[in-house]
Amino acid sequence: MSDAQGLSHLEFPAQLPISQHVDEIAQLLRRERVIVVAGETGSGKTTQLPKIALAAGLGSNGMIGHTQPRRLAARSVATRIAEELNVALGAEVGYAVRFTDRVSDATKIKLVTDGLLLTEIRHDRMLSKYEVIIVDEAHERSLNVDFLLGYLKRLMDRRADLKLIITSATIDVAAFSRHFGDAPIVEVGGRTYPVTTHYLDPGSEEDSGLKGVLQALEEIETGPQVQARDVLAFFPGEREILEAARVLRQEVGERLEILPLYARLSNADQQRVFGRGKR
Repeated sequence: MSDAQGLSHLEFPAQLPISQHVDEIAQLLRRERVIVVAGETGSGKTTQLPKIALAAGLGSNGMIGHTQPRRLAARSVATRIAEELNVALGAEVGYAVRFTDRVSDATKIKLVTDGLLLTEIRHDRMLSKYEVIIVDEAHERSLNVDFLLGYLKRLMDRRADLKLIITSATIDVAAFSRHFGDAPIVEVGGRTYPVTTHYLDPGSEEDSGLKGVLQALEEIETGPQVQARDVLAFFPGEREILEAARVLRQEVGERLEILPLYARLSNADQQRVFGRGKR
């Protein structure tokens, strides 16, 4: 059963930089139709902006739609917001991605991929179910985001009650503002963490990327740190990811848990990356 107490008593984590701007953003949302929020990774904009919209009194005349570029992000952000609001996922906070829809009549915050929101436009050109649209990670400038922003620009002329929030890293912020009639920009800092960079020996041109990954894993395992470590390795596509997982399981599978992650994985398998390791 859902406990919606969190919707009436909103809290914003003090450690997130965006929490210092809650009142400013809420006031702008009441006064302006479009705002641009510029924030670095770790600022908290993705999880807190829907809650700030609720704090501004929005969400009662339609849903707060919150776009994400990828399905995994839509699901994980929805889960996080539901946890912070102490409500059941699929009740006041839900998500819709390809092949999966966890939205109910009680939903006020709906996470959705930008591609799926474009699909919704085919059936509801006015986006009448929404009072607020948050276009997150607009700086990625995918075709979906560009089409969506272009459509929303025209829709704002037809729907005087619709509010729009555009979020971006510090890239193209002024361009987004100009596109929407010099919309106000809120600058939010990000949280920074110490980073140490180590360079591996380049090796020969015949060396595969997997050899470099195995070398990096060896340095991490034998390094001075003793606490548990997670390692994230990037590969160009699904085929390379599966091949890397196969080789890494053969080489280090007795010591490390190898979890592939790509878009076509089932929801259950994708969620495994957020759990604690078994070793």
